[in-house]
Amino acid sequence: MGISFYMDVHVPLAITEQLRERQIDVLVAQDDGAGRFSDSDLLDRATEIGRILVTQDEDLLVEATLRQRTGRYFVGIVFAPQTGVTIGQCVENLELLSKATKLTEWGNRVEYLPLR
Repeated sequence: MGISFYMDVHVPLAITEQLRERQIDVLVAQDDGAGRFSDSDLLDRATEIGRILVTQDEDLLVEATLRQRTGRYFVGIVFAPQTGVTIGQCVENLELLSKATKLTEWGNRVEYLPLR
């Protein structure tokens, strides 16, 4: 069983829909009632439910760095910049991460797309 993703409000719906078509477990923050959460609360929620947070919000990178420096645990983040990576690349990379990694590998980890 692969990892599950938690998509924040900045991730295009097309990515979520294509991942679901590929049978990847995805939960959208808005569907979880977290559409207006602060970055810190959103990362806490993803950690609470054991899902890797997927975002295009650079502010979440600041939050992750702060937590890494202070030793405050978070489940993990995949950052997909708004430019320089296509929707197709995001979908392929997220599918690969979902199938090839385990949740135990993600503690306080930030992964950047596209994968190299």
